[in-house]
Amino acid sequence: MVELRTILLAEDNRKDVELTLEAMAENNLANLIIVVKDGVEALEYLRCQGKFKLRKAGNPALVLLDIKMPRMDGIEVLRNIRSDNAFKRIPVVVLTSSREENDLINTYDLGVNAYVVKPVDFKQFIEAVKQIGSFWAVLNELPPEKSF
Repeated sequence: MVELRTILLAEDNRKDVELTLEAMAENNLANLIIVVKDGVEALEYLRCQGKFKLRKAGNPALVLLDIKMPRMDGIEVLRNIRSDNAFKRIPVVVLTSSREENDLINTYDLGVNAYVVKPVDFKQFIEAVKQIGSFWAVLNELPPEKSF
């Protein structure tokens, strides 16, 4: 039996979470999707801390990361992920409404794998998420996790 790859979705907008989950379901992506509402929770999930301290260890196949979140923004989360040897190889796709050039530059400087601006049109949003999920959570070959 093939183990499904986990996707970590860090998004504070409930409607965007619902749309993303719907898009994944429409594409028959049965991956386990863990939803966190801010950057602090994203890092707690990765580090098996807080409410995630009892979860089975292991990295997600993909982190879908919003930039504008409370407590800790997506750029700071990305900075933490890329500076930690246990997480730096996790594919991270920024899925955001931000079209700010600084956000784009900063995330690529920090090693983001892709930067996708959320389409305003519902059908385009669904299609964008389908493509992200299909590639990163199904087709992309992940490197083995390092043990430290």
